[in-house]
Amino acid sequence: QVQLVESGGGSVQAGGSLRLSCAASGYAYSRRCMGWFRRAPGKEREVVATIYSDLSTLYYADSVKGRFTVSQDNAKNSLYLQMNSLKPEDTAMYYCAAARYYIDYTGRPCGSTGGNEYNYWGQGTQVTVSA
Repeated sequence: QVQLVESGGGSVQAGGSLRLSCAASGYAYSRRCMGWFRRAPGKEREVVATIYSDLSTLYYADSVKGRFTVSQDNAKNSLYLQMNSLKPEDTAMYYCAAARYYIDYTGRPCGSTGGNEYNYWGQGTQVTVSA
């Protein structure tokens, strides 16, 4: 049974930082993609960042490039999202997700996605950024 448990959300002022963590267990695939997604009230889910299990490939949504950093500790089965220079528009529920290896339309491993490749999801952690 795959379990993904997020932590680290909270409330910060604009310009502040937060670090999200995701503890994964029960995942058997050696070649896998891990990702962070978010859903803001009244908006559709969007991908934030993804990472391939061999740590060779990272993907970021344009809206977070240069501010967010995704990382993974395979020894600890943990996924992280360091969020700096937070903006009010980053306010959302953030989800950790896992998928079998896939490539996106550009050929990038674990690349751009709407989330359909991801079949395991955490319960989410709320991030609120005030102006």
